[in-house]
Amino acid sequence: MEKITLYEFESPNIKISMKVYFNDKNELIFDGYDIGKRVNELMYDSDYEYQYNIKYNEAKKIANLFNIDINEKKDLLKEIKNRFNENDAYSKFGAFMVENNIEFESFTWG
Repeated sequence: MEKITLYEFESPNIKISMKVYFNDKNELIFDGYDIGKRVNELMYDSDYEYQYNIKYNEAKKIANLFNIDINEKKDLLKEIKNRFNENDAYSKFGAFMVENNIEFESFTWG
């Protein structure tokens, strides 16, 4: 399955990339990666990675909330992009899942 880019930004001080996709286990993945001088100033490391991992049954709940058939995965990814496409996409998507009782795992590295 292809990855859909939610948000990308690049400047001399930082590069930000956030994508959503389904992995080979049929889990919905939100993947983010920040790198650069600004990240080093804030995190004391040159890069920062963050991810949500949403099991298939929980992804079905998101699809239902958006009135999308879970079998239309690309439509679901596009709708996530429509709703969460700015620099704060990771935090807003996380808040959305909490508000709607969607279970997920989150990981950060950096």
